[in-house]
Amino acid sequence: MEGFDEVITEFLVESYESLDQLDSDLLALEDAPEDRDRLASIFRTVHTIKGTSGFLALPKLERVAHVGENLLVPLRDGDLRLNSDIADGLLGMVDAIRDILGHVEGSGAEGDKDYAELVEKLQALLEEGKFGNDKDASSENAPAAAAEQPADTDTTVEPAAQPEPEEAPVDAPEPVTQAPTPVATPKAEVPADSGSESNERSHSVTDSTVRIDVELLDRLMNLVGELVLSRNQILQFCGETEDATMIAASQRLNLITTELQEGVMKTRMQPIRKAWSKLPRVVRDLSATCGKKVEVRMEGEDTELDKTILEAIKDPLTHIVRNSVDHGIEPPETRTANGKRDEGILFLRAFHEGGQVNIEIADDGGGVNTERVREKAIENGIVSAEQAATMNERELTSLILLPGFSTAAAVTNVSGRGVGMDVVKTNIERIGGTLDIQSTPGKGTTLRIKIPLTLAIVPALIVKTDSDQYAIPQVNLLELVRLEGSRAQEEIEFIHNVPVYRLRENLLPLVYLDEQLGLVPTRQRHDERHSVNIVVLQAEDRQFGLVVDAITDTQEIVVKPPGPHIKNIPAYAGTTIMGDGTVALILDVIGIAQKSGVLTEHRDRSLVDKDAAENSRSGDSESLLIVESDDGLRSAIRLSTVSRLETFATGQVEQSGHSSVVQYRGEILPLLQLGGGCSSYGEDEDLHTVVYTAGDRSFGVVVGKIVDIVHEPASDAEGNLLSRTVIQERVTEFVDLSEVVARAVPDFDPQWSAA
Repeated sequence: MEGFDEVITEFLVESYESLDQLDSDLLALEDAPEDRDRLASIFRTVHTIKGTSGFLALPKLERVAHVGENLLVPLRDGDLRLNSDIADGLLGMVDAIRDILGHVEGSGAEGDKDYAELVEKLQALLEEGKFGNDKDASSENAPAAAAEQPADTDTTVEPAAQPEPEEAPVDAPEPVTQAPTPVATPKAEVPADSGSESNERSHSVTDSTVRIDVELLDRLMNLVGELVLSRNQILQFCGETEDATMIAASQRLNLITTELQEGVMKTRMQPIRKAWSKLPRVVRDLSATCGKKVEVRMEGEDTELDKTILEAIKDPLTHIVRNSVDHGIEPPETRTANGKRDEGILFLRAFHEGGQVNIEIADDGGGVNTERVREKAIENGIVSAEQAATMNERELTSLILLPGFSTAAAVTNVSGRGVGMDVVKTNIERIGGTLDIQSTPGKGTTLRIKIPLTLAIVPALIVKTDSDQYAIPQVNLLELVRLEGSRAQEEIEFIHNVPVYRLRENLLPLVYLDEQLGLVPTRQRHDERHSVNIVVLQAEDRQFGLVVDAITDTQEIVVKPPGPHIKNIPAYAGTTIMGDGTVALILDVIGIAQKSGVLTEHRDRSLVDKDAAENSRSGDSESLLIVESDDGLRSAIRLSTVSRLETFATGQVEQSGHSSVVQYRGEILPLLQLGGGCSSYGEDEDLHTVVYTAGDRSFGVVVGKIVDIVHEPASDAEGNLLSRTVIQERVTEFVDLSEVVARAVPDFDPQWSAA
């Protein structure tokens, strides 16, 4: 069946099962013709086959099922009593449906056989029922050909002109567009081993698939997990022995366990389209309610992930899609006025990357109104006015993920109650995923979800801290760094009491695991360490280094849910059993990042608060920001004069007269060059900008790149500001931002400077 359309395959599997049940039910019905429940079940099954065959453009199958359904309606309603002729006719219908399905499976078409005589017989039985059913219908009005020949051989009769199908009774339901599964217990389809390719072609679709209860599949997965634990223990034991036979047997066990694990996990993998299938209907109904036009586009529907994960993301995806239609995409008249087409686009994309499933939900709407978000956050007491003033666009956008936050003007049946997006974030993080939101005013919003392929068995890095073992899921792991000897003391710096390590010219904040777990007081032993092991991790859009005592191994671990005594501790995501039989805790990377301050709901990205600014001026040295121009010249700027560091894309730069400006925090921020000169920028260039504020005015001073923050003297013994000095073995010129602005802006008064 390789290459066979998946929808057709599912239809065939379910229909064959239904036909087998129909045979059984019809035979049982002859013994108990008053069994209304069985009649209703038979009717629903035939109705489902008819509706789905119409949806799949199988007219011959639809016509046969349609006349059978017409006959079943009065039987179901008690207006007609089942007799042997009616039972024969319905069984003939079942045989004809099975025959058509066989042709569809074999060739993709319904075949050349004609079922006109069967259709006439079923219609005649229905007509007889309209005049009562007091005597055996087999003795009256039955077509001669039908009386002489069994229903299942009607296909040998010469083809006759097909009459127009009768109208379905008024009380017969309309065809459905998608066939519901006719079984009560959830099933998972598992390909059976069909042998050679020729054998595979000779078997029907029912021979090549087996439907298994999901509970049984879950039990099998649990047993594989226990086998993996036992495998790990045996491998650890065999690593300490020199018995060649035992080593060979353990390697064989390892191979078989790995293949079994992969096979069982494949049976649990399902395409993401099963979570997406209902979303177009959600969008259709909601857009009609909101008076909008929305087109849904999908990419990567065949991307597979674990069934448990798939079920967990259905509701979050629905929440996101509803928010995109309700809040994101504008009404047609607004879109037209803004130069867009009146129909909005909602784009769903899924793909595998780095052992994870990435899901993107993007719209081309108006984007998040960050000023409105800022106002509502202050109004609801979520942040203070001072905090809100220092938050950038991305931080403000992230506020919509907080519990109870809503910018809706009124509560409706669609939105405004402040529930939804926080539930989305919580549910995604509960399954080990992350949620990131980005928005561009006037252009749209994109939500990116990263989730693991499976939760049952995951590869992990095993680390030690204070003699205890911990597991870190490798999906969060970027790289490992080890600092030996003097490097352990010299290369770890402190910026405003935060330990950092310079990793390829980027400052990496460090988090000490023993501190976060409360095993030692803060920084009690940092200076005593002769080596430092740094595990570089990714948490949402931030990287940080987790400092551990030792890195011991990598292995696949079986994830067990956290017990009640650690369930509410954010540092732990679960537990596992190691090869030596001991229990190890699985670290929650997001939880540790939030607890340590690497990630917080509201980050104040100001480099210097008021106290730090005062402290930087006292003593023999002060904090200096080292920057470097494109031509390699280095400059030092007093950190106390810097409001913020920002990076702008060249696409954000606009021209106002002869000046370059960007929209920044609801204001227009002029951009100045550190060394003066023309302010022209290349395409796709990141503009590293130092924001300087004096009074109520702010200016952006564009520098080549930001190099470092150091503590060096900025003045001589008498307190006079130096013009240049040597810092990090480079000649460095001191720059006063107020003078830079005064040279570029004629009406600027340096006395406004708060430096």
